Amino acid sequence: MYIKRGRQAQDTRSGVLVLDPEGSATFASGTGLDTHVQEKLGALWRNRDLRPLSAMFTLEDTSEPMTVVSFASAGTGCFVLYRHDRGDPLYEFVSSVDFSADILRHFVTDPYEAITVVDDQARIRYMSPVHEKFFGIQRGQATGAEVNTVIENSRLGAVLRTGKTEIGQIQKMRGTSRVVSRTPIVNPEGRIVGAIGQVMFKSPAAVDALGDEIKRLHQEISFYQRTLPRLRGNDAQGMDSIVGESDAIRKLKERIRKIAPLDVSVLLVGESGVGKDLVAHAIHQLSPCAGKDMVLVNAAAIPGNLVEAELFGYEGGAFTGAEKRGRTGKFEQADQTTLFLDEIGDMPLDIQVKVLRTLQDGTFQRVGSSTQRRSEFRLISASNRDFQRMLATGDFRLDLFYRISAVTIRVPPLRERLEDVPLLAQTFLDRFMLRHNVQGKRFGPGVMAYLQSLPWPGNVRQLQHTIERAAIFSDQNEITCEDCEVPLEVNARPNIDDMAETLREISPPDAGFPAELPNVHQAKSRIELGMIRDALQRFEGNKKKAAEYLGISRSHLYKKLAELDASPL
Repeated sequence: MYIKRGRQAQDTRSGVLVLDPEGSATFASGTGLDTHVQEKLGALWRNRDLRPLSAMFTLEDTSEPMTVVSFASAGTGCFVLYRHDRGDPLYEFVSSVDFSADILRHFVTDPYEAITVVDDQARIRYMSPVHEKFFGIQRGQATGAEVNTVIENSRLGAVLRTGKTEIGQIQKMRGTSRVVSRTPIVNPEGRIVGAIGQVMFKSPAAVDALGDEIKRLHQEISFYQRTLPRLRGNDAQGMDSIVGESDAIRKLKERIRKIAPLDVSVLLVGESGVGKDLVAHAIHQLSPCAGKDMVLVNAAAIPGNLVEAELFGYEGGAFTGAEKRGRTGKFEQADQTTLFLDEIGDMPLDIQVKVLRTLQDGTFQRVGSSTQRRSEFRLISASNRDFQRMLATGDFRLDLFYRISAVTIRVPPLRERLEDVPLLAQTFLDRFMLRHNVQGKRFGPGVMAYLQSLPWPGNVRQLQHTIERAAIFSDQNEITCEDCEVPLEVNARPNIDDMAETLREISPPDAGFPAELPNVHQAKSRIELGMIRDALQRFEGNKKKAAEYLGISRSHLYKKLAELDASPL
């Protein structure tokens, strides 16, 4: 037997042992000189035909835990030995997992886990095959080379010097950009012995795509979090979820009661935040489909390239990233219940054609399938878009509009039912206190009047957020007007140009507005004076409050008052 003496022979932590086919030692160094170790490994080697040796295993019944890496060549067995302290994670891993070598092999060869390893002198010790192929070098050719001579713009040397990990860094290599990580490796004594470089994403665009997908998922989760509780809690279902006692709300509830039992398509229109989803839930709860959950689809939250798969479903392998077993679409899920298509005005034109066919005969095809399927459902659609404008510009199909709007219900904005503000505000405050286990919060003097003086461009949703924010940040139990202040950028005022156009369309000639307005300037002036008169009446002649509400200066208000005095209106 050849015995390696010198420094390695004195090393009690590691060593090498080579055995011939009969199990006799032909070479030994370090811990391989231990006769007890030679006997145990010799017995395992001679029994290899009955019990093959793993590429990595632990040697039991030794003075210290020992990890063994083995390989065979021409009937000769070579064993690399390494002693551990008890509790060493590597020893625990190898001793607990009998396929530990396969796991390590996966990490160093898998394209998605591939690594480049350098020692403490920034010399390459290992490079995964996928990296060698990328850099156009032969197998093992880079071993021993200084990393910067092989990999351009490498910062592994800097990581060795600083000892700081770098995650998500962009590195340009061979004309392309990669998102990489660089990690220093520290031994049990705390000394940096090397570093590992790894590609996290093939390009920054992949990171952006991942961010967009996460953002989309957050939007969809937010939508379902807002809507699902109203389907599953008795306190937030049906008509009771629509809070208000104004004439506008009473009329809305009457219409809901009349159409809910009928199998007709309903289109809900109204500004963002008015509660169109509440109306949809109320219709469903009062319909024959109430026994099954309503199927919800937010068309605005679905990427354009996935709308078809989301609505119609798809077969396994229909496209890259598709589930192997396929997936049921929303139309199929909605069979014998209600389908709520929120933000239908954002649906692409090519999908509108296929949706129209399904609405006409109830049939559809999954993506990647030629089989016709059928679904019977009650459709409720909603949008805050201007359908008349979209129809005029061709952004929405006229035939589809007629299909979804057998009955159209307009949900009024909050500014048209300001008398409901006190009840809404108290409801939101009560719900907030119940949800967060808070007690004693109440509105102070003048708060309701102040809330009723605001235009609420964000409607009921904006009011809810305002009340919740006030409840959170109010220092006392009593909520004041200051606590309920609305940021100026969202406290929008009514637009005179839009109101003039609206009144031109809806006002009959005998309502005080001529059927043909002389010109835009005169129309704006008439509307502006009417708004000033209404504001003064609302605030009982208080010009300061009227000017603040209208978003104009008091000097401009006085100028307009002079015109008002001279106006025949």
